[in-house]
Amino acid sequence: MKSPLLITFLLIAALVAACNKPEVALKPTNIIYILADDLGYGDVGVYGQEKFYTPNLDRLAKEGMLFTQHYAGTTVCAPSRSALMTGLHTGHTQVRGNRGMNGGQFPLPKDAMTIPKMLKKAGYVTGAFGKWGLGYPGSTGDPLKQGFDTFFGYNSQTVAHNYYPWELNHDEQLVQLPENEGVAQGLYAPNLIHEKTLDFIRTHKDTAFFLYVPSVIPHAELFAPEEYMMRFLEKDSPESALGYKSKFEPERPFEGIDDLENPRFKVGGYGSQPQPRAAFAAMVTLLDDQVGEIMDLLDELGIADNTLIIFTSDNGPHREGGADPDFFNSNGPFQGYKRDLFEGGIRVPMLARWPAVVAAGSRSDHPSAFWDVFPTLAEIAGVQVPDSLDGLSFVPTLRGAEQPSHKFLYWEFHEQGGKQAIRQGDWKAIRLNAKTDSTSVRLYNLANDPGETENLVATNEEIVQRLIQLMDQARDEDPEWPFLPNNAP
Repeated sequence: MKSPLLITFLLIAALVAACNKPEVALKPTNIIYILADDLGYGDVGVYGQEKFYTPNLDRLAKEGMLFTQHYAGTTVCAPSRSALMTGLHTGHTQVRGNRGMNGGQFPLPKDAMTIPKMLKKAGYVTGAFGKWGLGYPGSTGDPLKQGFDTFFGYNSQTVAHNYYPWELNHDEQLVQLPENEGVAQGLYAPNLIHEKTLDFIRTHKDTAFFLYVPSVIPHAELFAPEEYMMRFLEKDSPESALGYKSKFEPERPFEGIDDLENPRFKVGGYGSQPQPRAAFAAMVTLLDDQVGEIMDLLDELGIADNTLIIFTSDNGPHREGGADPDFFNSNGPFQGYKRDLFEGGIRVPMLARWPAVVAAGSRSDHPSAFWDVFPTLAEIAGVQVPDSLDGLSFVPTLRGAEQPSHKFLYWEFHEQGGKQAIRQGDWKAIRLNAKTDSTSVRLYNLANDPGETENLVATNEEIVQRLIQLMDQARDEDPEWPFLPNNAP
């Protein structure tokens, strides 16, 4: 039997050894950012969708945080994604419009600081699977030159209009899809991209990774695999040419391009869809299932607690290819669609799940935007960011702590005569025809009028002038994206 003195000595020795034991480094948080394409604020069940169900996105909200006042970078694809990737709003970011170039889009410059470049410095493996649209293959904006270790999907957002393309990009290679030769619909590209997405998670489960999933769903054209279409169809009369009718009758068939005589088909043109409402619901259902499979895989691999998933959309709902956002109430309580700077064009759903940090079933009314994602992920990864960023980290919100607020949020759009918008507190000003007329301003109070139905310019001159001044100061003029109105000082 050991003496009390010896036992005491052994205990002290054990404590000393424990104190001198080197700390076990915790694996950095995995980050998965899923970006839907033209999914409206009201297209998700927890945001009010009633025509169809999104159980997996609803589960994401139940297990994480729902944001009620999150904004896209702007109201169309490329500049919105540029704001996301660079942490700069559209008055500062380097891609401010949808401009085709060399089979792709206007590229981010070589020296752009992007989220994947930043995370690689922190030791992350980076992968992107879906739609890029920020630089044609081989350009300075190529995803492999902007910090991604691997990319699979559509480099060009024009080609990404089509769900049965002839080819996809894999790093520096073109992958031919013979199943879709001619006008064949053999291989649904989002399914193939999703398989590669899951493979990336499996491959890098033991390494800190950043996974960017810019899905092409539900952007036009409105096509979904048969098994998903059948969920929203029912038997029609024997005389029907289709054999099945939509559960969302009366449908208005969309007459698109269905033959090879028109070179736009499968390079940006939309195919015909006799049941566009059913197709839209089918597509969002498929996207919802894919989000569920990602969550299930994280659980299966035992890495869910240490993985932050963010789900959102790049702008408001579109009305192309036969889409009917009014039927689905896709913009929720807001007015406006894609290409508008009203709330319906830029306010988007955002859900975040991080079991180790984010309280399940929580909700945030903090106004945030795409340019906040860069500093948020940098803080999570322990990387310092330059002061020149426009974004504010919303990590305090995720942790349930006190959150600093923006002085203002700013957007610009370079089509339809130019548009600008600014939000400060509950006040929001929108300038239309901004390239020719700096005086056409509308003013709304979002707290009292989230639908932006009452223009308050006439009774709030001081606020209008303050917001106009901020709007003019918020941006830098870029020769690639000229914007100054002809009557500006």
